[in-house]
Amino acid sequence: MVEAVNTILLVDDHPLLRKGVSQLLDLEDGLRVIGEASNGVDAVTMARELDPDLILLDLSMRGMDGIETLSAMRDAGIASHIVVFTVSDDRSDVISALKSGADGYLLKDVEPEELVSSIRQACSGKMVLSEQLTEVLASSFRAGEQQKDLTELTRRELQILKYIAEGLSNKLIGRRLDIAESTVKVHVKHLLKKLGFRSRVEAAVWMVDQQK
Repeated sequence: MVEAVNTILLVDDHPLLRKGVSQLLDLEDGLRVIGEASNGVDAVTMARELDPDLILLDLSMRGMDGIETLSAMRDAGIASHIVVFTVSDDRSDVISALKSGADGYLLKDVEPEELVSSIRQACSGKMVLSEQLTEVLASSFRAGEQQKDLTELTRRELQILKYIAEGLSNKLIGRRLDIAESTVKVHVKHLLKKLGFRSRVEAAVWMVDQQK
């Protein structure tokens, strides 16, 4: 049986970084870099043409930055998993990326083995977030944000929140619960509003922190 290959588009304005990541992934079975873009405009065009499984996207690019590129991709209907890959651990950058449609957020000081593992997880539909960012977000919740009340959630919403905390995508949650992905999206929207979160990753981090 031939192993399925996950295709990847690299978007970064530093050629050396793109080359390094590309060489790293070329050594891995089941992962293949099919394109590289050095700016946001080219990235959106290539994402449309190549339809990669995963887009690894830098935030700090000249011209059209990462958030603008991410928003443009989602506005264009690009359904690829998009993981931000950046040096910024600023909470506002993390939240902006996640609100704009990112499926994960990884820091560039990650070990090569961890990067490969995270990319594999993202390709399978799971949410990925650098460990130190999980603690940054969790700490901000503990530092005085208003108390969240899980009793406000329906049984189904609580089920879905627990799956979100495990890193599952809407599609995978739908399969687990035998409901349509569109139905999962509606439940996610409602539970985020009830708990006062701006993104599913915020909800996931908070839920994981509650379960410690």
